[in-house]
Amino acid sequence: MEVTREYNVDVVGTPRARRGGFTLVELMVSLTVVAILAAVAYPAYQDHMRKGRRAAAQAFIVDTASRQQQYLLDARRYAVGTGAIAALSLTVPSDVAPFYTVEVTPAVATVPPSYQIVATPIAASAQAPDGALTMDQEGARTRGGNPGW
Repeated sequence: MEVTREYNVDVVGTPRARRGGFTLVELMVSLTVVAILAAVAYPAYQDHMRKGRRAAAQAFIVDTASRQQQYLLDARRYAVGTGAIAALSLTVPSDVAPFYTVEVTPAVATVPPSYQIVATPIAASAQAPDGALTMDQEGARTRGGNPGW
């Protein structure tokens, strides 16, 4: 009984049959393309998230200003100082609190009544480049010291 083995031997001049799979070069090219796409997409994603958190803080500031007007009608003064947010029956939303510190200034009531709502980005957060968001009793808004939001 003879045992014969077949070996995949290339004959000179005939192409060898390609086996399934990827070559190392193809894999490296694919990884390079994915890395370039990620390098472009990630900063855009971060910017989009920063804008969303900024919009949430702005919405909370506008809601606080609305409550201030109601409070003025009832108390003939604005709620100011450290307890102002609680006096307005508000809490800083969970999507704003990790990124902004919200306060109502001045610390004491003024004549004529005035206030400024200030949302200051927390230094180590992703919102730090934004600068402080402010709104006063007249509706004037600033972001990072520049007029408007």
